[in-house]
Amino acid sequence: MKILEINNLCKVYGEGETRVDALKDVSFEVEKGEFVAIVGPSGSGKSTLLHILGGVDVPTSGQVRIAGTDICGLNESKLAIFRRRHIGLIYQFYNLIPILNVEENLTLPILLDGKKPDRGLLEDLVEKLGLGERLGHLPNQLSGGQQQRVSIGRALMNNPALLLADEPTGNLDSANSKEIISLLRKFNRENGQTVIIITHDERIALSADRVITVEDGRITRDSAAERAEVNR
Repeated sequence: MKILEINNLCKVYGEGETRVDALKDVSFEVEKGEFVAIVGPSGSGKSTLLHILGGVDVPTSGQVRIAGTDICGLNESKLAIFRRRHIGLIYQFYNLIPILNVEENLTLPILLDGKKPDRGLLEDLVEKLGLGERLGHLPNQLSGGQQQRVSIGRALMNNPALLLADEPTGNLDSANSKEIISLLRKFNRENGQTVIIITHDERIALSADRVITVEDGRITRDSAAERAEVNR
């Protein structure tokens, strides 16, 4: 089952001499349950791509379908609702609310949607993330690895169609980086969670089921496409 379909995606910033073609006719699909790494040098367009997939930026042209919905056709308010309900975002610098404790940060997306948190799901996430003794702590009372685990839990509270991670280990040491990737893999394998991760780390990319390389706004390599070609 295709959870993500991207067709002829383009993103242009500026015009004339200041024009930058950040994405150029990008197309690919992701199946439900895949763990995909998107790699490429700085300025290649991979972060722009992730921001468009996450609904926090809009393309100049092209189509992005998530779970059957063309998010490029949604107005701002409908896009915000869709993003909150179907897309989980994890950032390098955690983006936790400093005045909210761990439990409040975890349940914030649900509360913003006017719903009551699923206590069973919350307890399951807290156990898997090892945050049981930290629920009353504020973000500044946590280590970097613990803050990123809260960020992962918050992104998963709505059981999203897509979990998008933008350099989630970029602010962590090697031990915490390994732990965070292991957690993402755990949710991918045990829960069938679809994960797309932007990374510069080759070790992380090698742990993915599929690696998509972006250079100068174009996809230059896709390991899934290469496997398909070999198996023909």
